[in-house]
Amino acid sequence: MTPAVTVLQLDTDFPRIAGDVGCPDTYCGDIEILRISGASVGQIVNADPAAIDIAPFEDTLAQAGGDVIVTSCGFLSYWQTHLAQRTDKPFISSVLTALPDLCTRYAPQDILTVTFDAESLNTAHFGTHQTDVIGLPSDLHLRSVIAENLTVLDAKRAGREIVDLVATYCKIHHKHILLECTNLPPYKFALAAQTGLPITDILTLIEDVRPHTIHPEYLIP
Repeated sequence: MTPAVTVLQLDTDFPRIAGDVGCPDTYCGDIEILRISGASVGQIVNADPAAIDIAPFEDTLAQAGGDVIVTSCGFLSYWQTHLAQRTDKPFISSVLTALPDLCTRYAPQDILTVTFDAESLNTAHFGTHQTDVIGLPSDLHLRSVIAENLTVLDAKRAGREIVDLVATYCKIHHKHILLECTNLPPYKFALAAQTGLPITDILTLIEDVRPHTIHPEYLIP
């Protein structure tokens, strides 16, 4: 049976809990996870995305069997057109590809993008739709788990810290939250409850392209 989604996953070992793009429990059907050998977080989370060695992604893309192909890191948005041209299937490099549509409804500064690393995320990733940005501080639990490729994640602690962080930086003019990091969607219901704002993430885009793919438990109506 053809998998619903192929995830081009970075070469990582940290836990991917339900709601994460790389967790099979996030989906209604079967998925395919293709790990990109050598593609570490440190290499892909790069302020100069043009310097990323994209060849391993090109090679793996050719093997993808899913109806939809996605990546596990929003910092690959720079390569959206390049990689999409190499497959005849819908390809989603990053939730940042939703910005052209979102910016028909919101001013860019009214969107708060939550990213793994705010210092590395820049116009090379955003293109012409630069939003407000907040990154995960180095002392946050989830940041440490991802950056150090740890094998234990305290999801409750991660959720509390992320909600507190976003609530602190979310301003009255913000009208929408965009989760760049594909490891953040497990916490989006808590974020929505705290901020009262609509949220777009990688799961939103997958569901838009292929309805009934994401388990309803991980979609905000």
